[in-house]
Formats: sequence, C-alpha cells, structure tokens
Amino acid sequence: MARQTVTIKELAKELGVSKSTVSRALRDSSEIGPETKKRVLELARARNYSPNPFALSLLNRRTYSIGVIVPDIANPFFSSVIGGIEDVAYQRGYQVMIYQSHETYERELACTRHIASRRADGVLISISSSTKDNDHFRELADHSIPVVFFDRAVEEIQTHKVLVDDYGGAYNATEHLINQGCRKIAHVGGHTNLAISRNRAQGYKDALIRNGLEVRDEWIITGEFGHETGYHAAYQLMALKQRPDAIFAASDRIAIGVHSALRQLGYKMPEEVALMGFSDLAISSLLDPPLSTMVQPTFEMGRQSAELILDLIESKKPPILFETRVLKPALMIRKSSQKKLHASHETQ
Repeated sequence: MARQTVTIKELAKELGVSKSTVSRALRDSSEIGPETKKRVLELARARNYSPNPFALSLLNRRTYSIGVIVPDIANPFFSSVIGGIEDVAYQRGYQVMIYQSHETYERELACTRHIASRRADGVLISISSSTKDNDHFRELADHSIPVVFFDRAVEEIQTHKVLVDDYGGAYNATEHLINQGCRKIAHVGGHTNLAISRNRAQGYKDALIRNGLEVRDEWIITGEFGHETGYHAAYQLMALKQRPDAIFAASDRIAIGVHSALRQLGYKMPEEVALMGFSDLAISSLLDPPLSTMVQPTFEMGRQSAELILDLIESKKPPILFETRVLKPALMIRKSSQKKLHASHETQ
C-alpha cells in the first residue's frame, strides 16, 4: 500500500501553528523566526514532505515551464542549443517544452499560440526562414509571456537576444580562403529575410572588397539552410564559364551539400575548389576531406538564452535595458580549405 503524502495542514496541526506559518517557513520567508523555521523544516524532512507542484504553480502563478521553438530539431546545431537550455532550466526547477516550426511561419504561429494556451512562463525562439510578420510575438507579450530570441532574431522586437557574430565569422572565413591563395570566391547563403543570412553575406562581401577582389552576383546563391541548397548551388556554380576556386557556405548543412556535389563532379578539394562551412557539426570532421568551418558555441548559446528568459520570468520588475549578447565563432581549419600547410595551428 502506497504511503500517503503529508500535507501542510497536517504539519501545521502537529506543530501547533497555522498553515500560512508552515508555508512561509518552507519558502524561507524572512517573516518567520529562525527557531520556528528550524522546527518546520525538521518535521518536513522527518515526514518526507514534498510540495505539490500544481499547488505551487497556482500559488506563484507560474507553471515552471518554458517553451522552446526551433526551425528543425534534427539539425544538430539546434539539438546542441536545446541541451544548453535544458541544463540551466533543470537546475532552476523548470521543464522545457520543445516545438518545431519546420521553417514555416504557419507552424511557428501555431506553436506560439499553443505555448500561450499552456500558460508557459516564457518562450525561447529561433525564428523560421519564412517568418516576416511579428504579431504572434506581440501576442505573447499581451499574455505577459516574455520572449528571448537566440541565433535567429526579430530585430524590431525589444527583448533579450543571444546571437553569434555572423558578420565577423563570415569575414574571417572568407579572409582565410583569400590567405590560402583563392581569388574567385563564391558564397552559398540562406534566405535573405533572415538577419543571419544578410550578416554572413555582408561579411563575405566586405572581406573580398577590402582585399581588392571582385564581388560577382553570379557567384552568390541563396536558399534554405540545408543540404539540397548546397548540392544544387555547387552544380550551378561549377557550370559557369568563370568557375569559382573557393566556396564559402553560410552553414555546414549547406557546405555538406556542396561537398557532395564537388566530389560527384570530380573536383579535388582544396586543390581545385576550397570549401568553408559555418557551424562545425559533428559530421563535418568526418567528411573526406574534412570540412573547414567556423565553430559556433551552441551549448553556451543555449545556457545564456535560458538564463536570460528565467531572469525575466523571476524578476519582480521589468528590465530597464535589454541585452544583446554576441558570441564569437572560432576558425577551424581542416583539409577542405587548407592549401598552405603552415596556415594555422588549429588544423586537424
């Protein structure tokens, strides 16, 4: 027979105090004297008292849950970010509800409304590539549900954001290819309505311009952040009369598609075409040749995003200023781009 859980009412009766006194003592309220608090805590431990989470959520008007919306959970980038979010959320007593937009505005809209109906305490989101309308984020604010953006953010919404230095990372990736002797560098990027796509494209262009190299429209192709975009872009680029001698892809998933196409077409990397990605997925180092890339601190992005949303949830006052934290990616040089063997000690 299962043992019945002791209640606050029963603890209060045994101690000869009110239920509110026991409740405040268990919450470590300064209104309760140390001696009374000690008696309550000792009896609660002896009777194996466990607070009712539903009752606690009603008391605090919280559900101790946060919603997380990502474009694609199968993408290892987002899986790693979620790992960082869960690490912090679990330590602070919150559950995480995970949703996927599948890169569509309609699914993203449905996710935000479902989170609001479930009375989540806050939302962390990386927007879909087709999101152009922001009203659903404002609806969350109307329900007093705070939002924090990570990786892909809405610039017009005033809230905390955790981003990667997309411009600087793209600039460094392109300059690395230039330092390897590449002079005809193409770029395969994501949808231009995403700030990360625009920033990475701008970093690529500025690196070319500042090194006296040409920016050619036919060498810039955009699409989804996926394998197929890179695969078809590589065939398109290598069919040009003026073929590029290097390709900088705005994500490792795009770069993997480029890598596959170049191998099928018979091009040697990096001798004939050097290749750079952006993300450092686990599979990138296992390709032949291994993929050079920009390493993003994904787990740390998740941790910092979770800390910011929980601080918003638990704060008794609205923040005076919102933070935009920009994490720095690191250059990881591997054989797909390394024409000069002495280029970097980070080579593997």
